[in-house]
Amino acid sequence: MRFTFQGDTITNCIMSNEQLINKRIEQSIAAISSLRDCSSQIATITDVICQCLKAGGTLYTAGNGGSAAQALHLAEELIGRYRGDRPPQRAICLCADTPALTCIANDYGFENIFSRQVKALATENDIVLVLSTSGNSPNIVNALQTARDNNATTIGLLGNDGGNCTELCDHSIIIPGEDSAHTQEAHQVVIHLICEVVEQYCAQASTSPH
Repeated sequence: MRFTFQGDTITNCIMSNEQLINKRIEQSIAAISSLRDCSSQIATITDVICQCLKAGGTLYTAGNGGSAAQALHLAEELIGRYRGDRPPQRAICLCADTPALTCIANDYGFENIFSRQVKALATENDIVLVLSTSGNSPNIVNALQTARDNNATTIGLLGNDGGNCTELCDHSIIIPGEDSAHTQEAHQVVIHLICEVVEQYCAQASTSPH
């Protein structure tokens, strides 16, 4: 099938797309700019993570969909590298083990894919960090509750009003608004800030006198 367009129609379409793009860019800037109001909470979270890693604890991460990709991104940056060379840090993404996820989902339900792993792995020395744009995903809520039961520290990168996750998090960053794309964009900035501070901490530790 062949399509033909009038010149004016193409121009109007392009202008409409350009307007949409500019609007989304402005909304993204607003979401990221909202992090300025959370700078003290972000600083606290990065300090908690650094102290956990220093003590030999493990950072466990979890999320669904795009948030799962971000959870994996945070873990791989810490165990690999972000900007510079430094010792690998103990970080595990609970989204990464496909056989475990499918086994647990098949036997215990999708709502338990993370909590089952947290129950087996997380201790009072560890952190469970979750990402959820709604704050209400049952598998994320269950993971936080199980982490609490195991006396692990809980951190949430959340959206909207934080949902049911809020009361289960020892520390949280909540990006207001219902647009999950912009929430994830702000979460990505927080992830990179965590990586930045961890690497700075590692650099300071390596130069400190023993």
